[in-house]
Amino acid sequence: MKKLTGILLFILLSLSVFGQRSADYGILGGVTSYLGDINTNRLFYRPLPAGGIFYRFNLNPRQSIRANILLGGLQGNDLDFNNNFQQSRNQSFSGLVAEGVAQFEFNFLPYSTQGKRWNYTPYIAAGIGIAYLNTNSSSSLINDKPFQPIVPFSLGFKVNIYKNLGIEAEYGFRKTFYDKFDGLIDNVDPHHKAWLHNNDWYSFAGIAFTWKIYNKLVGCPAFKDVDESRRR
Repeated sequence: MKKLTGILLFILLSLSVFGQRSADYGILGGVTSYLGDINTNRLFYRPLPAGGIFYRFNLNPRQSIRANILLGGLQGNDLDFNNNFQQSRNQSFSGLVAEGVAQFEFNFLPYSTQGKRWNYTPYIAAGIGIAYLNTNSSSSLINDKPFQPIVPFSLGFKVNIYKNLGIEAEYGFRKTFYDKFDGLIDNVDPHHKAWLHNNDWYSFAGIAFTWKIYNKLVGCPAFKDVDESRRR
């Protein structure tokens, strides 16, 4: 866990050195929740607090590359579901997930944290990452591979609230390639198959605050429309 955090912090700091003039920095907070063999379809099932930091390098007003570090909780319990199969199985788990991901963002409208006030855009994002899953379950099945690759994808909405300060709302899923962190392997009621296949997933929903340290963007033609809007 300490090695993962150290590596991700080094990556974020390295990126910030080379791209500060086109960079956004931010903190985010919200909730994480779980989808898998216990919970097959509830999107906000047992949400637990989550938080993190991120760095975004803006290629132009519509495209960005973002690196995230996120920590949140996950849990599930069969007794939350009113069907005989799960009531008799009586499986439960709880734990933490820590992730480091890199995502490509696409803004549907031109946007920058240095754009005019109330400038806004919806956006989508997708990428790759790695998650550390530290969970304990009521079964004897051991989570023997805590580090797992993930595919994060999300959608959100950004808005400038003051000069170089922005706020964002985001909701996204993390696809894992693992089916043990809830303590079960394909052990589901045949009448309640998960709509997201057999591997376990988790999601994040939250709010982020972003800011840009520098007051001037680099003199790139791609940012011309943003610079002009600020001078009006």
